[in-house]
Amino acid sequence: MIAASPEAIFAILSDPQGHVAIDSSGMLQSADGERVAGVGGEFVVHMDREALNDRPMGKYDVTVIITEFEANTHIEWTISGTIQPPIEHLYGYRLEPRGSETLVTSYYDWSKISPQYRDSIHFPIIPESALRATLGILARTVEASE
Repeated sequence: MIAASPEAIFAILSDPQGHVAIDSSGMLQSADGERVAGVGGEFVVHMDREALNDRPMGKYDVTVIITEFEANTHIEWTISGTIQPPIEHLYGYRLEPRGSETLVTSYYDWSKISPQYRDSIHFPIIPESALRATLGILARTVEASE
């Protein structure tokens, strides 16, 4: 539960800079692009894989591609980057108003990853603890601005 409206939370989740601000992995360094407004929206995130210390990728860019979008309710994305074809993993958030608070569910979906990656990349890339930490940072960020 986050003590903020779905609109305030979604404003962060649909903004490229918001993704950087709430990242707990340390990989997201900065972003370029405009707030996304629907499925197919895109923005670029400048990454540094050294934060995870798991693969020697260094700095690289990914394109975030919105795959599901329902304003103030649901946002989901996949990424395309240096690894081609794309891995096809998904990240997303669902928002449910609960009085003056919002129930925020963060999820990741690895069910559609390309078969060539199943044995070569350890999934999930971001551990559940980091996703939970991102929820905490999201709460702190949005509650401070309300």
